[in-house]
Amino acid sequence: MTELNLSLALVGASVLLLGLFSQPLSRSWVSLPLLAFLVGILVGPVGAGWLDVARWGDERRILEEAARLTLGISLMGIALRLPPRYLFNHWRSLLVLLAVGMPLFCLVSSALAFGFLDVGVLAALAIGAAVCATDPVIASSIVTGGVANRNLPRQFRHTLSAESALNDGLALPLVMIPVLVATMSVTAAAGEWLWRVLLWEVGGAVVLGIVLGLLIGRLLRFAERRDFIDQPSFLSVTLALTLLALGLGKFLEMDGLVVVFLAGVAFDQVVAGSDRSEEARIQEAVNLLFTLPVFILFGLMVPLDKWLALGWSGVGLVVSVMLLRRLPVILLLRRFIPDWRELPVAGLAGWFGPIGISALYYGLFIHREIGSEIAWVSASLLVASSLVVHGATAAPVGKWYGRRYPPSPD
Repeated sequence: MTELNLSLALVGASVLLLGLFSQPLSRSWVSLPLLAFLVGILVGPVGAGWLDVARWGDERRILEEAARLTLGISLMGIALRLPPRYLFNHWRSLLVLLAVGMPLFCLVSSALAFGFLDVGVLAALAIGAAVCATDPVIASSIVTGGVANRNLPRQFRHTLSAESALNDGLALPLVMIPVLVATMSVTAAAGEWLWRVLLWEVGGAVVLGIVLGLLIGRLLRFAERRDFIDQPSFLSVTLALTLLALGLGKFLEMDGLVVVFLAGVAFDQVVAGSDRSEEARIQEAVNLLFTLPVFILFGLMVPLDKWLALGWSGVGLVVSVMLLRRLPVILLLRRFIPDWRELPVAGLAGWFGPIGISALYYGLFIHREIGSEIAWVSASLLVASSLVVHGATAAPVGKWYGRRYPPSPD
């Protein structure tokens, strides 16, 4: 009970302090997620030893479920932040990024893992699939706030947000390839992947998300017209929709992340408008504060000894993945991505493709499904590295870009 109370106090104090100083921090070299991660390290077993998640139960399952909830909240925030019909109007850019870009991110990362680590092909594919998605939580900290709004072009910010939200859930088919091949014959794995993963878990999630979002949006409009709501709260409705979509998706064995994001997009088509702008800003602030505790939890659980055991192979993996996983692919594909066709914007988009909570979630999922310890160790190492590298460069690069290429007003 003492450790529970200390945990609550620590999370509350950290979120409070980081929230109170979010503006000056957003202009500095240190991002809010990175600071939260460092807080976890300081008070965890690696640091002062005040808190130890291993004493709470299955620490990896705790982090996996916390990551799933955090991703759900972040995806709903992105769905409500995007301009209405953005996915429909910019489908060409998003299709190239998801259908071509993401598999290439996966293959490049897999090849680098195979080259630097002493692992087989399946383990390398598992690592590549775990880290191929652009993380929506860290991406949101890069593309939101005063520095981003003043300096970064709108098409970069919106398309990066949409890409990170969509590829989080759509990374599941890539993750499931090594998982299925490791547990059954290739023929059986192919059938399972097509019918269960692609058609049911992803296809069913698309349908469920759209239906949920439209239904809840119309119910909210109906309740408001009939004055059935005593104290209307847009925030409470969207948080409840997030939990409903996550829980129902999991219960039906669908991709809950796809359900949440598309439910948010469909909901926004029904209820969006100028009357929601102030509530949307409150939603964004609350989403940011909801996401910080999972980075503290990650800091409490860092497998530092296993990172060190990788030696120079781990260093090589980090440097090569940071430089090669995304930037060359985006530069190669930029002519087919209308929103990022200009070279400066493509350079921004190629660099700012952070690895974060989604990689933790999939790394832990792979470990749970096939016992691949290296997938979790490598994914967590790359997440920590991305927190430092992308967090430290977000404000300086954003300010430099704004001076060099002043964006047009939103």
